[in-house]
Amino acid sequence: MSGLNAEWALAELDKFIQQTVMRNGSSSGGGAVFITSADYTAASDGEVTKQAPVVEQILDRVLPRWRAEVPSDSANNRWARHREAALRAREILVREEEVRANLGDDAPEISAARLHPWAWSGASSLWASGHYREAVSGAARKVNAETQNKVGRRDISETDLFRQVFTLDGAQPGKARLRRMTPEDSDTYRSVQRGAMAFAEGVFAGIRNPLSHEADQELDEQVALEYLAALSVLARWVDESTVEHAGDTA
Repeated sequence: MSGLNAEWALAELDKFIQQTVMRNGSSSGGGAVFITSADYTAASDGEVTKQAPVVEQILDRVLPRWRAEVPSDSANNRWARHREAALRAREILVREEEVRANLGDDAPEISAARLHPWAWSGASSLWASGHYREAVSGAARKVNAETQNKVGRRDISETDLFRQVFTLDGAQPGKARLRRMTPEDSDTYRSVQRGAMAFAEGVFAGIRNPLSHEADQELDEQVALEYLAALSVLARWVDESTVEHAGDTA
């Protein structure tokens, strides 16, 4: 898993797995069995509760759909699904290199969690539940909103917003620009500005707009990940750009 400290993650999963071993609440004596309490976990519920948020974040990285796909077979154990998912995630981490080597797939991976924060934060909650179309739409809205915030514009959005902020025209009162590099009379400067404008238009015309008209069609996970990567590129360009206000000198 790209960017994941597997050794640390395994230690945290192992701790949780040990904490959630179920103990029998019955006791015996004098040939009789006495039911003294319900079954309970090896660690106190408070200790397990403290460990659970860390484990959930690991599971979100290793098994993104664990909440929907891992069953909970016990009505008496609130941690049954977490424990089952932790066991699965542990095996994936332990055997990841073995599986990859034997399946012959050493291609680099894209980690959604390592995309630009604007793209991933807008998508993460919906992504975890398998709502990929809405996740991508959420990422697009987030990138749009952060761009508006950066240039102080709320009167325009999406394609029109990016056309105006990346234009080669100078800034005007109330119409700040974004410069991906120091403005200069060079083909390189003109190219990066036009490229950002054209790329943004493609993202919103080719990704964002169709999604808003296809509410009944879910996206394939891989396609959605590629869309998020495109939004991440745009987000990074905006985030790293310098804001030019009217009256600024080159």
